[in-house]
Amino acid sequence: MTGKAKPKKHTAKEIAAKVDAATTNRGGGKSGLDDRTGKEKGGHAKYECPHCKTTAPGLKSMQIHHDARHPKIPFEEDKLVNLHSSLVCDTSKPRPGVRGSLKK
Repeated sequence: MTGKAKPKKHTAKEIAAKVDAATTNRGGGKSGLDDRTGKEKGGHAKYECPHCKTTAPGLKSMQIHHDARHPKIPFEEDKLVNLHSSLVCDTSKPRPGVRGSLKK
């Protein structure tokens, strides 16, 4: 006999959440390193800091990085390196996707 107000079985919502967590690529770990750094396919890292070569996915993230790491240097948007325009990605390789499914 189970305790008071405790379900005996898993709910459909709980099972669906577990399946989603197990089969969705979140972009982490060793397999997501290319996506995060943008070395091979362009990745999610669009901008590169000209001072420390740190990458960021967007302009706002790069500005936050710059304010935190380089407070004495003024932020100049035109000095940022745009990795998506400088890297020519191979069309045979798929573009990176964080929310892509690994298996069905």
